[in-house]
Amino acid sequence: MASYKAPLTDVNFLLNEVFDYPSHYQSLSNGAEATPDMVDAILGECAKFCENTLFPLYQSGDQEGCKLVDGEVKTPAGYKEAYEEYVAGGWQGLSSLEEYGGQNLPASLGLMKQEMMGTANWPFSMYPGLSMGAMNTLQLHGDEDQRQTYLTPMTEGRWTGTMCLTEPQCGTDLGQVRTKAVPQEDGSYRITGTKIFISSGDHDLAENIVHIVLARTPEAPKGTKGISLFIVPKYLPDGKGNAGEANGVSVGALEEKMGIKASATCTMNFDDANGYMVGEENKGMECMFTFMNTARIGTAIQGVGPAELSYQNALAYAKERRSMRALSGKKEPEQVADSLMYHADVRRMLLTQKAVAEGGRAMLYDAAQYADHMVCGHLEEDTKKIQKYDDKLGFLTPILKGFLTEKGYEATNLGMQVFGGHGYIKEHGMEQIVRDTRIATLYEGTTGIQALDLLGRKVLMMTQGGAVRDFTLRMSNEARKHLTDSTLRPWAWQILKLATQWNWLTFRLMVIARKDRDMVSAAAHDFLMYSGYVYMAFMWLRMAAAARQGLAEGGDQSEDFYNAKLATAEFYFERMLPQAQGHADSMLSPSDTLMQLGNEAFAFDY
Repeated sequence: MASYKAPLTDVNFLLNEVFDYPSHYQSLSNGAEATPDMVDAILGECAKFCENTLFPLYQSGDQEGCKLVDGEVKTPAGYKEAYEEYVAGGWQGLSSLEEYGGQNLPASLGLMKQEMMGTANWPFSMYPGLSMGAMNTLQLHGDEDQRQTYLTPMTEGRWTGTMCLTEPQCGTDLGQVRTKAVPQEDGSYRITGTKIFISSGDHDLAENIVHIVLARTPEAPKGTKGISLFIVPKYLPDGKGNAGEANGVSVGALEEKMGIKASATCTMNFDDANGYMVGEENKGMECMFTFMNTARIGTAIQGVGPAELSYQNALAYAKERRSMRALSGKKEPEQVADSLMYHADVRRMLLTQKAVAEGGRAMLYDAAQYADHMVCGHLEEDTKKIQKYDDKLGFLTPILKGFLTEKGYEATNLGMQVFGGHGYIKEHGMEQIVRDTRIATLYEGTTGIQALDLLGRKVLMMTQGGAVRDFTLRMSNEARKHLTDSTLRPWAWQILKLATQWNWLTFRLMVIARKDRDMVSAAAHDFLMYSGYVYMAFMWLRMAAAARQGLAEGGDQSEDFYNAKLATAEFYFERMLPQAQGHADSMLSPSDTLMQLGNEAFAFDY
């Protein structure tokens, strides 16, 4: 059986010694209550909930899965009770506004909560996770009546939410959406259409489910310019804050999936259902990006969480499992063989997992500070602040989602590899982590879509390279601080060189793309992966610097902890970061290497 322990030591190191969250929180208009004692208490209670309630349901939920019974989805045994405990703990409203029942704490605390929940039981965490995206969309784009009607019960956790984008004929290309929205005299709309792959589309956890749906009004322009956004509840509100009569919403099918089997993925049919427009007509895509960006950052957690969970269990197994003798001589002569920990290749796999989990967590916590500032911009109605931090976070979002899910999936495969044949059977739970994690590189935009968003949209089109210049300036300023430290100097120099190279690669692609449009698509994946490796290197430098300071001045953690950070940083810079150069070389290869082969020449026998 697998096990899970919340990594609070590493979390506290990041909060207090790397990113100085106490000062960060005190700089926020909604951060006064987020004192160190309060944060410790929240994270400690969340850890208990994840370890004692959520994780024990992880394997059993996979084995039982969700079931469609008489047109309604039934979640696995224990899920309903766990959700009731989640609601009773006030977890859903942790970072929501007080006027709608929330606690008004910074958004980053919600992300930290979500990371622990996602690591302990990702399928369960998707139910409240999808609700957060719907809540954010309503908070920013809904009118006050909609917020009072829907946001309050969702904040309390009595109602949950979904996002309904994908249709049978279209996934990423939402310009092909066909769902219809016909206006009624009372200002509502009749929604008709089918949506597929809807996470948490139906379940038995909450009283009501609020679907956020993309649809077209009758005279809407073609393409994405003609899409509007609608609230379509499963049950119509009764005017007293409760779920009333059933709406024209039904489950057409429950998908049978490779993984996350305890998370209900549904085909949803909207048959002349009552809907209510959110925001302006034909502005649905702009509103939906609030939901999508929330979901993409949330999905990035599914790279970090599984890497952490797989690492914890692979490490425990490697310490106990004995096989052969170490090449440098017997290490445990009293045993029949030495443990796997004495074999360098096993250590390579474990250190890769550790570097991805801890480096990825640092990336998330770094970006979360931008999210906190952006939320405060909305609270303060400061459009300049909103735009500033939305731009910064927007640049990082595809890197976080694309790179971390790819590396997280790689880390889970390494964990299974450590177990050898035992990893391939269900008993140890390692193969489930692999299966569950595979979806993370696919939903909320595949890695290729994230790469195109990063290079084509965020870097070349919107900022003409400015996003890279701004971020690399931050990297360089940090690196220069550590050039006098003998331990940190080699890594600081690498960061400075990478900052220069990242800008040079961006400029080269910008020049080439003016004549060769295919170059953007051809280079995008390598550009994203290169960006991810560099961002993670930057985080490992910051963690190494904090560890050096902790050793020199005495920090909150043990000397062993700080030394382990430095050793892992060295592993990352020496063994993982060199892969960035391969991506740098590949992204500048001519697009002809991908485009010159004719469609008919890909195969000759079929």
